[in-house]
Amino acid sequence: MKKLLALGALFAFTVTLVHAQQTDSAIEARIGRVENGLLPAAAAEGAPVQRMRLGERMAALKVPGASIAVINHGAIEWARGYGMADVASGRPVTEHTRFQAASISKPVTAMAALSLVQAGKLALDKDVNQYLTAWKVPDNQFTAQRKVTLGALLSHTAGIGVHGYLGYPEGRPLPSLLEILDGKAPANSDPVRVKTLPGSEWRYSGGGYEIVQLLLTETSRQPFEQFVQHAVLNKIGMQESSFTLPAAWEATASQAYLADGSAVAGKWHRYPEMAAASLWTTPSDLARFAIEIQNSFAGKSNKVLSQKMTDEMLTPGIETFGLGLFLGEKTDARESFRHSGGTQGFRNMMFAYTSTGQGAVVMTNSDNGMQLIEEVLRAIAREYGWTNYLVANAPAAK
Repeated sequence: MKKLLALGALFAFTVTLVHAQQTDSAIEARIGRVENGLLPAAAAEGAPVQRMRLGERMAALKVPGASIAVINHGAIEWARGYGMADVASGRPVTEHTRFQAASISKPVTAMAALSLVQAGKLALDKDVNQYLTAWKVPDNQFTAQRKVTLGALLSHTAGIGVHGYLGYPEGRPLPSLLEILDGKAPANSDPVRVKTLPGSEWRYSGGGYEIVQLLLTETSRQPFEQFVQHAVLNKIGMQESSFTLPAAWEATASQAYLADGSAVAGKWHRYPEMAAASLWTTPSDLARFAIEIQNSFAGKSNKVLSQKMTDEMLTPGIETFGLGLFLGEKTDARESFRHSGGTQGFRNMMFAYTSTGQGAVVMTNSDNGMQLIEEVLRAIAREYGWTNYLVANAPAAK
């Protein structure tokens, strides 16, 4: 009997191992088709579409390094790094190499803000000046008609100026948050002010997210980066992510590169505008963030937000933008969600379907990265059968 049990266990183990090997082989084949199947944005009518190789496109576009994570069936199916994180030292990109996420910081900030709304500490529809103490949104002819709310800030409908931030080269003094908000030296950006009637139009504003940064800092009574670490990153398991770059991580973070292929002086720019731009992360961690949104929307997880609050996050407003996320632009705005990001020497994209368990994150260390990202995402979309893919409707490759 013992021999029979042992043989049965061995058979089960062998079957499992063979299945795992077959599965790994199938995934490797898919990876190969993606790596060798990059697709252009368009082709001449009737002309065959030429598939492109990832390595060749990186060289042609002067993108030293890239990292990819693919979501399938509600999980990370594969993640892989390509090229160099640091050309001078020969250090390669791995799936654990950290990149500046740039504006993909905003949906993470939005989730943190919504966790405080869920806890009853903030409201989406109240004047934020009722909460703020160290600084308040200056009144003008627009705020006299309608006040600035958290919901409007998260959805870029508060009428706030300052589209984005340039960052600060190594060695330059960094401004405080209050100096950023008032545009005072050493800040290199304009004051954050209401420029149009709140709620009247969609106007992308990194400046608006700096108001959110102050709001979360004061409401949580913690430094912004610490609050978001505990409220979002740790709960989702984003262990390779932080809104500051610890000294211990600097040696393994990616160098940033300009469009001509030269390295950004001092490795990268610094962004004290944390809520808008300072997240350091990996594609796998951002994929975990996207998966949590998918699962929460389906009622399968509430690590940070309830299903109701995630539903609010994915509710389209002006220009089919939710709370911190761009939404689909086809027949169903909730079909997908996404956010891109670009700081000096970094370009990135997070894209996911809300209900199919599919998506991908691509991060690069070059100002030229977005064209490569779009080509990679088209290859992934073709391989995994994504429907109504937004970036481009590429014709079938021959």
